Amino acid sequence: MAPGVWTIVEQRDGEIRKITYEIVSEGRRLADELGQKLTVVLLGSDIKDKATELGHYGADRVLVADDPRLGTYTTGAYVSVISQLAKAEEPAMILMGASSQGKDLSARLSARMGAGMAQDCTAFSLEDGNLVAIRPTYAGKAYEKVTFEDSWPQMATARPNVMSIAEPDTSRSAEVVDASFNLEDSAVMTKVVEVRKDESGKIDLTEADKIVSGGRGMKGPENYKILEDLAEVIGATVGASRSAVDAGWRPHSDQVGQTGKVVSPNLYIACGISGAIQHLAGMSTSKVIVAINKDEEAPIFQKADYGVVGDLFEVVPALTEEVKKYL
Repeated sequence: MAPGVWTIVEQRDGEIRKITYEIVSEGRRLADELGQKLTVVLLGSDIKDKATELGHYGADRVLVADDPRLGTYTTGAYVSVISQLAKAEEPAMILMGASSQGKDLSARLSARMGAGMAQDCTAFSLEDGNLVAIRPTYAGKAYEKVTFEDSWPQMATARPNVMSIAEPDTSRSAEVVDASFNLEDSAVMTKVVEVRKDESGKIDLTEADKIVSGGRGMKGPENYKILEDLAEVIGATVGASRSAVDAGWRPHSDQVGQTGKVVSPNLYIACGISGAIQHLAGMSTSKVIVAINKDEEAPIFQKADYGVVGDLFEVVPALTEEVKKYL
C-alpha cells in the first residue's frame, strides 16, 4: 500500500502536455500539506525517458506503465491500467487535468473505481486531511464547494491554466518504478487507425496564455485577419464565439464556450462578442478580460476588466499598431 497523492500524466506523441505540469505542481503542494508522497503515473509507449523531468516538478515517484497499446490514448486501455494500479496501491486522491482527454478518462475511471469525482475545478484545498474542490456551476454564475465523504480515492480534475506551475528543480529526482499490470486485448475496445493533426502550428486554446476571440460582430470570416494580426503581435491564439462557428466563419476547434472549449488564459480579448452566458461560461476564469464592442450595454462588459466601446474594425488595427510600437 502506498497512500498519498497521485497525478496522471497527459502525453501526446510522447510529449508531455502543459496541463500535466500544472497538476503535478498542485499535487506536490497538497502532498506536502498532507505529509505524504506524490506519485505521478505515466502511461505510454517507450515513454520512460520522460520520468526524470517529472521529478524536477515535484514527483517523489514516477510509476511508468509502458506498452505499445498505450502509445495513443484510448479510454478502455488507460482506465484498465490505472484502475489496476490504484486498487493495488490505494492512493488517497487522484488528480488529472480537465482537458478533453482528462474529462473522458476521469469520468470512466471514477465509475470503474466507484469513487466520487469533482470535474473542472479551479482550486483545491484540504480540510481534516480530505480534499476540498471549488468548481463553477450554473454556467459559471456560481461556484460550489465539493467535499468528499467516505469516497476512495478522492478524485478531481483541474481546469487548464488555473493552477500555477512550480519552477523546475533539476537537482531533484524521482524514484522511477516499472508498473506491474495486465492489459488484456479485450480492454482495448477502440483502435486509433489515423490521426489528422492541425498543421497550423498554433497553440491549442486550452493551453494558450493569450487569446483574441471574435464573435458575430466580425461580420464575416474574411475579417478575422485583423484578429490574427493582433494575435501574431502579442503571441496569442485566435478563438471564436459559438455564433461565429455556427455561421461557418471559424472551425469548431476555435470555439470558446460551454459547448466549445473552456479556457483560462492570462489575457482574453473579446472582439464583437456580446457575452451570452454560454460564452461567459467558457472564459470567465481568464485572469484579465478586455472587451471591444460598440454596444455599451453588451453583457461582456460586466465581466471585463477593461472595456472599449467602439468599432472593432477601427479599434483592433489601432491596438495592433500601438502594440508594435511598444514592443
